[in-house]
Amino acid sequence: MKGFYAIVLLAISNVFMTLAWYGHLNWKDASWFQKFGLPAIVLFSWGLAFFEYIFQVPANRIGYSGNGGPFSMVELKTIQEFLSLVVFALMSTLIFKNEKLAWNHFLGFGLMILAVFVVFKKW
Repeated sequence: MKGFYAIVLLAISNVFMTLAWYGHLNWKDASWFQKFGLPAIVLFSWGLAFFEYIFQVPANRIGYSGNGGPFSMVELKTIQEFLSLVVFALMSTLIFKNEKLAWNHFLGFGLMILAVFVVFKKW
């Protein structure tokens, strides 16, 4: 169950990370956002990143094998990177609506799945 909780928390963390890193690129046309200068946008993104860490740090503590979880640090990082790409792809196509996924994106994601398999395979 700890593994499941860790993955869910990492997924939520990645939603906030994507909003912090890329949301301001999509909100630039919003009237309330246009008056912000770069320093205000950085602070706004930091505020969003705060919530990323609220979920990411507990996810890693819960999921880490040294704390009774099922994953090594390498496995946690692999899960985080995979979720980062999945969450970004979903948010950029469904929420930001400024990206279209092409064949090369799907190929890249397939290679990421292969990378996850390689990392988790006990050789």
